[in-house]
Amino acid sequence: MENGAAPTAKPVIVAIDGPSGTGKSSTSKAVAAQLGLSYLDTGAQYRAITWWMVTNGIDLEDPTAVAAVAGKPEIVSGTDPDKPTITVDGVDVAGPIRTQEVTSKVSAVSAVPEVRALITELQRSIAAGAEHGIVVEGRDIGTTVLPDADVKIFLTASPEARAARRNGELKGADINATREALIKRDTADSSRTTSPLAKADDAVEVDTTELTLAQVIECVVTLVEEKRAGK
Repeated sequence: MENGAAPTAKPVIVAIDGPSGTGKSSTSKAVAAQLGLSYLDTGAQYRAITWWMVTNGIDLEDPTAVAAVAGKPEIVSGTDPDKPTITVDGVDVAGPIRTQEVTSKVSAVSAVPEVRALITELQRSIAAGAEHGIVVEGRDIGTTVLPDADVKIFLTASPEARAARRNGELKGADINATREALIKRDTADSSRTTSPLAKADDAVEVDTTELTLAQVIECVVTLVEEKRAGK
């Protein structure tokens, strides 16, 4: 991509799906930065709308109540892989959306069809507007949000490996409790009626259990570069 070739390169859309703790975010950001692509963390958008619901006292046990206000918050995602941002109604929520309270409630909010429809539309518009292409990470990108993505990757890892990684992020957490929480989240996300967590038929599955982050990044970059080269 030297000698000013990047602007003429065909924009490439990369969908990276998989459950929590598989290295999705780290991989997606690194791949986007390395290839000069935009980056979108779709999970952060669902966390953002959940944070807004919690902050505004919406009854999250009532899908009708959640659906009724789903269109109110304005969620804006910055797509620079080196410093991705997310705001709700102009407020920076990058920190608040990572709290345990939001984490424990995001599956319930994400399962509401009206919420998914709104966020999916937002994600598609961001992907369509990415001049050089984009890496979009989530749980239903290859199957629902961007079914025509150029490259689809599904990251997996054993529950034990995922719990260990997540515990590296959550200092002092109980690894067994973390593992159980991950499995519970998987079940909720995989069994929901609307856009469940699932591997697209044409996705390349990459098991990251025994791989270093650098190896996963190299694998994904190779897959994208092969696609760009028309292989």
